[in-house]
Parts: sequence; structure tokens; C-alpha cells
Amino acid sequence: MSENAPAMFIADARGLDFLNSIATPPAEPVDWTRDGQGLVDWLRQAELVPEEELRSIVSRAMPGELDRVADQARDLREWFRGFVKRHLGGQLDPGILQDLAPLNRLLERDEAYGRIARRGEALVLETTRRWRSPVSLLIPIGEAMARVIVEEDFTHLKGCEGHGCTLVFVDHTRGRRRRWCSMSACRVSKV
Repeated sequence: MSENAPAMFIADARGLDFLNSIATPPAEPVDWTRDGQGLVDWLRQAELVPEEELRSIVSRAMPGELDRVADQARDLREWFRGFVKRHLGGQLDPGILQDLAPLNRLLERDEAYGRIARRGEALVLETTRRWRSPVSLLIPIGEAMARVIVEEDFTHLKGCEGHGCTLVFVDHTRGRRRRWCSMSACRVSKV
């Protein structure tokens, strides 16, 4: 699988999709966030950052700055991987709040604010953020991870059973019998 291949969004939760931004599906390992451009491409495909904001951040970034943010994103991903592995398939205890300190520190940096906007013929209150620097690209990733923690039942988080596959997903199927990240990729390699 080429590192230029489209990112995989199979987890049914964007936070887990980011965890899967490095993966070993049936063949060779691939890291979609290997550098700053890879991170920007992944965020674009995940639709976590508005396109115009991505273009603006890329145009304002200093040389090497996006690569350093990608390094931080990979560190965050590996912290989250450890957290998910420790709790995969079990219930989250509210006492784990201390374990979530790295994620909470990231979320505290957010520059989100509310504003009244027009949507069609209606006025709505929307939340937006100031995208002051490339580091702000980490905020929507942190939010996606936080949503996994507070919205998903960790007893339904699973690792793919495909031979050598490293992908994780939320099993939202009715009978909770999902076994593979992708039936076409991993089930075939298992049979």
C-alpha cells in the first residue's frame, strides 16, 4: 500500500480513525501522518479542518513547522493507542480522569468561540475557532479522541482479526459480531 493512498476511515469514530492513521492492513505498514503534508492531507480527508483554514495554515507555516506538528500528532496518537489498548473491550471508570491529563491539556489550548451566523433563512449560533498556528491543527484531533472516550462504549471497541492487521474500530453492528476492519481487505486474508 502506497503512503499516497487515500486514508482509511473504517473505525466508525474519527478519533479511532486517527489512531488508524498508521496501520498494517494485510500487507505493508503505512503512516498517513509521516510528515506535515501527510498530516494536512489526512485532516483534509477526515474533514476535521475547513479547507480554507488548512490552505491558510499551510501558507503561513514556517519551514519545518508542519513537520514538527506532525511529530506532536504522532506522539498524541501513540499516547491514545496506549490508552485504547489498556481499556479495549472494557468499561471506562470515571476514575481514569488523571490518565486523560495529556488530552485535557491539549483541549485547553482551543480558541473556540460562538457566533451568530446565517444558515439559509435562519439565524443560528455556531461554534468556530481561531486557527492561529499549525499547532491548532491538533485540536480537532484531540476533540475526536475525546468523543471516543465520552461517547463510545469501550466494550464495543475491537481490534481487527485480520492476519497482521493493526486497525481498531467500534463495533456498531446489531449483534456486535464485527470481526474485521474491512470485509474486503482482512476477511479475505483470514480465510
